[in-house]
Amino acid sequence: MAPPKSPGTAPAAAGKLSAQHWLMLVAVMTGTFLSMLNDFIVNVATQAIRDELGASFAEVQLIIGGYILVYGVVLVTGGRLGDIFGHRKMFLLGSGLFTLASLACGLAPDPALLIVFRIVQALGAAIFYPQVLSILQFAFTGRARAKAFSVFGATIGLASIAGQLIGGVLIGANLFGLTWRPIFLINVPVGLIAIAIAAATLPKLADTAEARLDPLGVGLLTVTLVLLIFPLIQGRELGWPSWITTLLVLAVPALVVFLLWERRVASRDNSPLVPPQLYKIRSFSAGNAIALLFFAGNSGLFFLLPLQLQAGLGHTALYAGLTFTPLAATFVIGSLLAPKLQPRLGNHVLSLGYAINVLGNVAILFTAISAGADMTGWMLAPSMAVIGLGQGLGMSPLVAAVLVDVPEEDAGAASGIIQTIMQVGMAFGVTVIGLVFFTVLGPDTAPAAYSQAFIAALVAQPVLALLALALVPLLTSRGEATGHVPEPESTSDTTAVH
Repeated sequence: MAPPKSPGTAPAAAGKLSAQHWLMLVAVMTGTFLSMLNDFIVNVATQAIRDELGASFAEVQLIIGGYILVYGVVLVTGGRLGDIFGHRKMFLLGSGLFTLASLACGLAPDPALLIVFRIVQALGAAIFYPQVLSILQFAFTGRARAKAFSVFGATIGLASIAGQLIGGVLIGANLFGLTWRPIFLINVPVGLIAIAIAAATLPKLADTAEARLDPLGVGLLTVTLVLLIFPLIQGRELGWPSWITTLLVLAVPALVVFLLWERRVASRDNSPLVPPQLYKIRSFSAGNAIALLFFAGNSGLFFLLPLQLQAGLGHTALYAGLTFTPLAATFVIGSLLAPKLQPRLGNHVLSLGYAINVLGNVAILFTAISAGADMTGWMLAPSMAVIGLGQGLGMSPLVAAVLVDVPEEDAGAASGIIQTIMQVGMAFGVTVIGLVFFTVLGPDTAPAAYSQAFIAALVAQPVLALLALALVPLLTSRGEATGHVPEPESTSDTTAVH
């Protein structure tokens, strides 16, 4: 039995959000921000953690990579748990676990416990984060949903950009002599506020989904994603030994086995972890392919530019973070413009955004070529602003286009899949662009050598952006993805979140 259709509220469907809807957005977007922030914020704290805890390079890699690995592996399962037990319940449970683990991370006395607590933190994030898109699907309709997705897009973009900036500020401030610990402790009060608001505003509805969790499917998917994600995040650090490449190759047959099992489960009792019918939805399949390329390019820039500015040109982490400020500002502008343009332009908003993104990436490449080792943040500002505008226009309409044709009973699983694709895309982008960068750099550490490697790796950026742009025509042209705003099925004041 499917969950009840989302009636929404009349003001929300009309695009005017009630106070309850705004509070719901604050709660789930705060969780979204913290989840994405903790993907990036630790990157600037590695040296401080090594100095205080005596962590080895391998332990630091596990502190960062362990979070990314567990987070990426559990997202789909977390989404399906929401379909089964209720999105409100799983959001609160995951948020509580994440907040508690953040406190433990901030108090960790040694590297081993910090690694363990980071894994628990990732587990909590992977449980609550997939519920966000499902909640937006159920709680909003019509133009209000487009507005909610635009806020979601702006939030994940800002969190990705703000990670290094906030981390640099907190570590530089050395609050109460705690050095790196505030980057985790700050999650505690913010997380508690989000949980309190969510508990008060997300309505309690009876659990109606008859689907059951598929344990073997969970195991097969976990093995598949570990085989895929672990080599992507650790391959370069380990020097790409043959066994790492073997793991990556084995991910293909593992995926085939998983898909065959899911098809069998679907035909037997209709409770697969990943419903096979999702792949038959053109907008869902094409949208996930676009998301893979889009996030690969984005993460590549977020990895590459700070590396060049800090290691290559000798700037501080704060300087590198501030260089992303123009991108952050225009990203917000693009995210807010997208729902206003979408009713008129439909999926052409995506084409416009990705075309602007291509131009920005070409511009930053030419800036790097012309400036060389004399490149500054001010020189990059115009290109970064163009990239941010393109990414902002392309983020929330993409999420809406991917989910527009997904049945409500599969919303959690679909949300988990697209968010897993985003994680895989980010890992893939860093792997490919990092491989080019370090291959060209070699043993030379002179600024000129870094600039040459930076330019070589930047070539991949417009290529990935162009590939994403080329796939946009494959998206469906129906429903809210094109600006057609369905009328709400009811004007009840009950918000259908379960």
